[in-house]
Amino acid sequence: MGVTVSAAAVAEWRTVRQVRLRALAADPAAFGSTLARELAFDDDLWRERVATGRTFLARRDGAVVGIASFYAEPGREDERQLVGMWVAPEARGSGVAAALVGVVRRAAAAEGATRLTLFVAEGNEPARRLYERLGFQPTGEVLELTSDPCRGQERYALALA
Repeated sequence: MGVTVSAAAVAEWRTVRQVRLRALAADPAAFGSTLARELAFDDDLWRERVATGRTFLARRDGAVVGIASFYAEPGREDERQLVGMWVAPEARGSGVAAALVGVVRRAAAAEGATRLTLFVAEGNEPARRLYERLGFQPTGEVLELTSDPCRGQERYALALA
């Protein structure tokens, strides 16, 4: 069976929390946030995150194997930023990441965005290669990685049709 991607329903907030915490535990260097920070989030915050309709779950054979979200970054109204992208190790290399990005692209464009951006942590070469393969280009903007101030993260962008 192939992968399906759909917006997480508010009732799935516990699933979103579980997958997000698994991602932070499995690949801490890939994210700006930390497991400790998000373990402290209360249930209302998780519900609120899911209620935006901007979090997507990828499923294969009924199991959640990936997650991605996006949001409107303040001061960049024509853009949406892809965040929290993660694919379970057992599903990597199988098209799950491309499917998640495709759904986020369409959802961002449906909101009127003309550009989708994301940040890639320094040293995360698999992510960089994936995003470049999907058409994202480095912008040259580098910020400190919140979860590890000794590392940087670079913004990538993709024009939306």
